Amino acid sequence: MNLLWRGCVPYEEMLLLQEAQRAARMRGEAADELWLLEHPAVITAGRRMAGEGRPEGLPEEIGWVATGRGGLATCHEPGQLVGYLLMDAGRIGPKRLVRAVEEGLIGWLAGAGVAASVVEGLPGVWTEGGKVAAIGMQLERGYTMHGFALNLCNDLAGFGWIVPCGLAGRRVTTVERLTGARRTPEEVWAAVGAAVAVELKKALDASGGAG
Repeated sequence: MNLLWRGCVPYEEMLLLQEAQRAARMRGEAADELWLLEHPAVITAGRRMAGEGRPEGLPEEIGWVATGRGGLATCHEPGQLVGYLLMDAGRIGPKRLVRAVEEGLIGWLAGAGVAASVVEGLPGVWTEGGKVAAIGMQLERGYTMHGFALNLCNDLAGFGWIVPCGLAGRRVTTVERLTGARRTPEEVWAAVGAAVAVELKKALDASGGAG
């Protein structure tokens, strides 16, 4: 799997790039890739929020985009590492795919001094301080788009405008708040991407796939 750092890219621009890349992957013209990047502040709404519009009073500097991914609302901000998985995951299956991504993030977090885990029935990665990573993917004929968002040193201001992933009463946190150490997406993207790629390879090997 190729790991690529894409920098800070507007959400809607990256959405179009993902769609083009997935189409190329479906045609066999591209390899499996994991794109690592940041977004300017934006709230994204999943399929379960179809028909809902921009919240009244949302500051102009925070974007609002309806998407085709699963789930409800989440927020992307500078300081958050976003990972977009563009691969043939048909030989893994959606549940094993999500679990592999979760395990990769949990492994990297452990090395950063954060004890994290999964909570049954709640996608994402959790700590005692709250949810530190969200996961939301879209599969078409087994080919993926979207991925994960790991809160590193973002200020979480945008999350005050939503109920993250529809989970009322559940806190959101960052690696910086949990450890006191500031790690930026550009500093850690390669290590986080590698940790996720290792777990995806394990899932492929267990399924008898190649990649």
